[in-house]
Amino acid sequence: MHWLLGWSWTGASLFGVLIAATDPVSVLAAFKEMKVQPRLGLLVESESLLNDGAAAVGFAILVAVASGAGATPVGIASSFVLIVAGGIGIGAAVAAVLLLIAGRTEDHLVEITLTTIAAYGSFLIAEKLGMSGVLATLTAGLLVGNVGWKGAISANARSHVLAFWGYAAFLANSIVFILLGGHEAHQPLSIFAASSAIAVVFVLLGRVLAIYPLCFLLYPTSLKVDLRYQHVLVWGGLRGSLALALALALPQDIAERGAIIVTAFAVVAFSIFVQGLTMQWLIKKMGLTARESA
Repeated sequence: MHWLLGWSWTGASLFGVLIAATDPVSVLAAFKEMKVQPRLGLLVESESLLNDGAAAVGFAILVAVASGAGATPVGIASSFVLIVAGGIGIGAAVAAVLLLIAGRTEDHLVEITLTTIAAYGSFLIAEKLGMSGVLATLTAGLLVGNVGWKGAISANARSHVLAFWGYAAFLANSIVFILLGGHEAHQPLSIFAASSAIAVVFVLLGRVLAIYPLCFLLYPTSLKVDLRYQHVLVWGGLRGSLALALALALPQDIAERGAIIVTAFAVVAFSIFVQGLTMQWLIKKMGLTARESA
């Protein structure tokens, strides 16, 4: 983006970081409908969580650098460690308190409220202390969803908790897309052309360079990833609400802010309407449904 479109290094780097966040919701829905092999679903979802956390942390560091903070390698590395470790630690601490309290009640409304407090409380505390709110919330959610299901969250409340957070995720995604749609509705179509086409190509190339070489390193081990899985991981790296939310959160003084928002919107739209709608065809073509793999 810097060389082809003349964006500053700061603007190009911010775009690269925020567009790295992936959203596997529609892909996982297709997996569930087509009864795809469980390991593939696990790979897609866990890789997305890693991408989201890395994108959020990288975005925070780059915004700090753009605002005038020290940009030395040591400073960036120490900030990265502090933001990541602090966010994870805060999320774990908040989840531990929640699980202690949740184990004392079987009222599903109270337990839903506690999970809400854990999610937003961990995020707000981490952000207030300069840590990663996204990683704090992610850590709290992982602990509540795994440890809590072993007894702290009552059996009666589990279906209610899952239904509530399923709707909350749907609502949050919808709001972000509505905000972006309203923001871009007045933009002339011509501004989507060059930057968007270039971005789509390089985002797909980035997936290729991220998936195939890393999976190749695992080939001699027991964790090797089927080549068909790799194809699905590359094409299934859809972009979604987090990338758009980060784009909207860009500081006003970033020279390419408008162009970044427009380009991010175009990449997300391409991933949803082209990659998302062809996902079922690819799964069938790879023979990854339960019936075809049996």
